[in-house]
Amino acid sequence: MTTETIPTDAGDARITWHRAGKARLLLAVSHGVGGGIEARDLRALAAALPAHGVTVALVEQPWRVAGKKVAPAPKTLDAGWRGIWPTVAKAGLPVISGGRSAGARVACRTAAELGAHAVLALGFPLHPPGRPERSRAAELLGAGVPTLVVQGGNDPFGRPEEFPEGPYELVEVPHGDHGLAVPKRAGISQEQALETVTSAVVRWAARLG
Repeated sequence: MTTETIPTDAGDARITWHRAGKARLLLAVSHGVGGGIEARDLRALAAALPAHGVTVALVEQPWRVAGKKVAPAPKTLDAGWRGIWPTVAKAGLPVISGGRSAGARVACRTAAELGAHAVLALGFPLHPPGRPERSRAAELLGAGVPTLVVQGGNDPFGRPEEFPEGPYELVEVPHGDHGLAVPKRAGISQEQALETVTSAVVRWAARLG
């Protein structure tokens, strides 16, 4: 594991690398507005994917690196993501653009522009809690590349059954909330929930090349 700081138009971003020995793909994945790269699903992917030929770059947006408590506007998040892209692309591998929550929106919005090979959306915030009329489905549907959504079954930002049909795959984490945490009364453990996440991503990535 290595870490490097990348200057962007939105400030300094930080990448923590988890490299595969013989990489065939690279997953660049960022966090949401409520946390950083310590999110349980990001940690699980960084631990699991390198053994399957996928290098993982965990990206901290500039506002997190600067220690700010509140995320900036979407256009600033997009600027930070554009700024790190040359660094992840220079490895010469097909790059999966990924993120959780707000990071998933960034990945979808910029995928076609940046030439992403695919998009991984973890906990895509389809709408604000309790406000289904404020749908963000257009961002997801407009990604323009193969897309995998991994969504908690009880996510208040959008349960799997609320998602429209579209050119993407969706995997449900039973009982999972927006952070893919499962309650103790659920029929699966937290470890099993994370295994659902990593197994789904491994299978999907294997089909990408």
